[in-house]
Amino acid sequence: MALTTDFAGIRPDSRTADPKQDHSRYRIVPARHPERLAGTIFAAVVIIAVLYSTFTNPRWGWGVFAEWFFAEPVLVGLGRTLLLTTLAAISGSILGTALALARVSKSPLLSGLSWGYIWLLRSIPVIVLLLILNNLGYLYETIKIGIPFTDTVLLDYPTVQLLTPFAAAFLGLTLNQSAFFAEIVRGGILSVDHGQLEAAAALGLPRRRQAFRIVLPQAMRSILPIGFNELIGLAKSTSVVYVLALPELFYTVQVIYRRNLEVIPLLMVATVWYLIIMTGLSVAQHYIERYFSKGAVRNPAPLPFQAFFDRFRRPLPILNRATDRVRNTGFHDAAALRAAGGIVRIHGISKSFGSLRVLDDVELNLPAGSVTAVLGPSGSGKSTLLRAINHLERVDEGFISVDGDFVGYRRKGDTLYELKEKDILKRRADIGMVFQSFNLFPHLTVLENLIEAPIQVRGVGRQEAVQLAQDLLARIGLSDKINAYPRQLSGGQQQRVAIARALALRPKVLLFDEPTSALDPELVGEVLDVIKELARTGTTLVIVTHEIGFAREVADTVVFMESGRILEAGPPARVFTQAEHPRTREFLAKVL
Repeated sequence: MALTTDFAGIRPDSRTADPKQDHSRYRIVPARHPERLAGTIFAAVVIIAVLYSTFTNPRWGWGVFAEWFFAEPVLVGLGRTLLLTTLAAISGSILGTALALARVSKSPLLSGLSWGYIWLLRSIPVIVLLLILNNLGYLYETIKIGIPFTDTVLLDYPTVQLLTPFAAAFLGLTLNQSAFFAEIVRGGILSVDHGQLEAAAALGLPRRRQAFRIVLPQAMRSILPIGFNELIGLAKSTSVVYVLALPELFYTVQVIYRRNLEVIPLLMVATVWYLIIMTGLSVAQHYIERYFSKGAVRNPAPLPFQAFFDRFRRPLPILNRATDRVRNTGFHDAAALRAAGGIVRIHGISKSFGSLRVLDDVELNLPAGSVTAVLGPSGSGKSTLLRAINHLERVDEGFISVDGDFVGYRRKGDTLYELKEKDILKRRADIGMVFQSFNLFPHLTVLENLIEAPIQVRGVGRQEAVQLAQDLLARIGLSDKINAYPRQLSGGQQQRVAIARALALRPKVLLFDEPTSALDPELVGEVLDVIKELARTGTTLVIVTHEIGFAREVADTVVFMESGRILEAGPPARVFTQAEHPRTREFLAKVL
């Protein structure tokens, strides 16, 4: 059966759209959703029925409710509830954060102690804990503080007088809150990408600064929703302190309704006050979450009164005309940004992960100011070699030195003493690193990313650090992005900012771990152009890359690796045209 269509009867003007046709006469009819209407009507009926029943039933005793809502005993009890909640929340959060940091520490004893504390306090019901603390005087009549193994006593105080009902309530709520909050904080810390820790360590930021400036602010996005649930639970848990005969809100209401027998109206007084407290906490949670979501969304909504507070922020210094023209001059023309390159010597290093040997007796010498391109198939040990140079990866055998200083060790005669982490961080500042996945700090602006390490590691003044950041951004063509967050930048722009961040420390050696592999092909060129400019600054560059043409053009030395070994090293002209090792020739034949 054939199906034919006859277009002969269709007028030509009906088959061709008229660009001048007037569409203003068309009327748009919105789509109808009867199920939404039915749901809205049902919800409205339920709300009206509940409100009508609540406010027309005389047994609710709204007159009694109004009489006692602002009564002095109720307000005193409310104040004590708020005070307990505030004090326990602050102290519990501080103690919980300390416990979480101890829990993830590298000290097994400290981590074990933290785990034991959390296990014990989460196991004990809060009401039992309060009763134990309230009767602590039975176990210990006095609390003594003195010098161990001597008769010297610095403090001797009766436990009953020291541990009053309020003190017992505060201490019990704090201990209980800290145990739960510690696990919330630990979960938030574990949610932060490990690359953020590596980026902070590569910049040489102190461990304390890493924790409180980089990790915890990012962890707050995971901590806050669950943490505020605990805080709201804490506000309600203050009602259990009635077992200590402490007149907080709920206990006060109990005392009153036992006297006048108006149970429901008095319970409604407590209920409404708890609703007000929870509403206040929920509003606070909303705005605090918005504050810590900086950099997480492309177009964040301004916080309340943000415009007002922005008036008091210190404005950035304005670039002078000479600085403003550096966009087209390149890095090599700026004496302030040039750094003396370091001599890198790699002395027979080896590294294994379990039974897998990823570096096998690697020996390499890189002159000051040289540009070295490291090539090889995936899994050949290129990135591990790069991470070993700045001691992000500790080698099993061998040593690495920059300008004669061993990375990770202090030399005294023929003996090498392993450095502590804080000393390694200081030396690491001379060895900058640009990561494959950028690893910019998402909660900090571009400017804050650039000035963090110079101020904290080099001790540079803020104004000088800001000026240097502006110079660097001008040279990579991103001056207009100084107040943007990383999420608001393209991949190529993020990588250029990452390069500028590493340069802000004026390192002797700069490491690039496949800087273009995470970029779209259109963005690769802009990053490679920046690296080409850097190759003329005198900084020693080591670049792990798959861009063969780029390596041929920029590198002084090309290194080919496979199975953790250097199979060949030499100038690009020889390696790319007359490679000596057959595996090198085989690899280049596939990629050239």
